Amino acid sequence: MNDRIFYRRNLPHLQPAGGTFFVTFRLHGSLPQSVIQTLITERERIEMRLQTMIDSKERETLAEVEDKRMFSKWDHALDVESLSPRWLADPQIAKCVADSLHFYDDKAYILGAYCIMPNHVHLVCTTIEQSNGTFRSLTSVLQSIKSYTAHRANKLLGRSGAFWQAESYDHLVRDHQEYNRIVAYVLNNPYKAGLVIAPEVWPWNYIRE
Repeated sequence: MNDRIFYRRNLPHLQPAGGTFFVTFRLHGSLPQSVIQTLITERERIEMRLQTMIDSKERETLAEVEDKRMFSKWDHALDVESLSPRWLADPQIAKCVADSLHFYDDKAYILGAYCIMPNHVHLVCTTIEQSNGTFRSLTSVLQSIKSYTAHRANKLLGRSGAFWQAESYDHLVRDHQEYNRIVAYVLNNPYKAGLVIAPEVWPWNYIRE
């Protein structure tokens, strides 16, 4: 059994072996506390509403809709935030992150796509079986990526302290149709944020051929 359950904000989070995931992780301090608190408060209101629903199927459907809506709000907040750290806009730092994402390709996961934005990273990957027959957990791989890149980036920037926000968002991709939608979303992020005139000219977009 290679399925692993982790907890994010006290909620169970399943990471099945061989699963395909959409992951987002961001820089430490990339959002003002006031924005974070507003979004958390809205999420808490949604959770309270879900808890009052008796029909489990209706509750599950609404939870999925609200998860997508809240993710869009968090992502939009990151896209428009300009006063907080944007260290990934430095080509040296972005390349360090890109190289690390590629390092684990065909080792811990199959790298499907990514987009490195000025203050956050979107990643689509599928965990793969190791030589000993086990699957390395997504959480473990992300910890390695974040630890290595934080050390390298801090050295390049001449700074110390936290580089990445501790928690990451990850979503289990259910089918090929959803996979295509997510990859399109990831690659379109720089254009949607007004950073480029077309997604294909963003230097830190990647899609597996």
